[in-house]
Amino acid sequence: MRPTQRPLDFLLPVVSNDCFMTTHKAPSILKRMACFAYEGILIFGVTFISGLMFTMVLDTLMPSSASDPVSKSLTYRSVFQAFIFCVLTAYFIYFWRRGQTLAMKTWRIQLLDLQGQHLSTSMALKRWISSWVWFIPPLMALVPFSLSMAERAVLCLGWISVWATLARFQASQQFWHDAWSNTQLVEEAPKQS
Repeated sequence: MRPTQRPLDFLLPVVSNDCFMTTHKAPSILKRMACFAYEGILIFGVTFISGLMFTMVLDTLMPSSASDPVSKSLTYRSVFQAFIFCVLTAYFIYFWRRGQTLAMKTWRIQLLDLQGQHLSTSMALKRWISSWVWFIPPLMALVPFSLSMAERAVLCLGWISVWATLARFQASQQFWHDAWSNTQLVEEAPKQS
């Protein structure tokens, strides 16, 4: 192993470190995780409003009987989940193509490709798919066990913490899904007054 190579660099696509922008530095992991938490709060609002719209449309198109209003929501659960997934996909693709989500704008973090440009739709979609590594492993680990809600939260938050810490082993200090999708998070340059 060369002295500049880090232990987990073999997971990266073959891209030289010279491709990463040198004019901006990667935000600290703490700042990125604060942005991640704030994004979660915003996503709660997006999913809440989307779910309300879905329910209103469903109630308008298919009124339920007063005796069993829950059965309709259980019947269309998979459709609702697919709808929310599509809404989240559209939200992230839309904002990532413009360089920042609302949370990233607040924390002054930009998302760029390796040449310092805004992402194309295909790059944003690749990042969206690869970013599910934050959630799929702990969710899959929950399947065979009957865990309490607190145990589930500890498992998910533990995985997220470990996965975030692994960015320190990546050559450019980016999260692994950014390295896999050839994107980078950078500090937004201060605005000149």
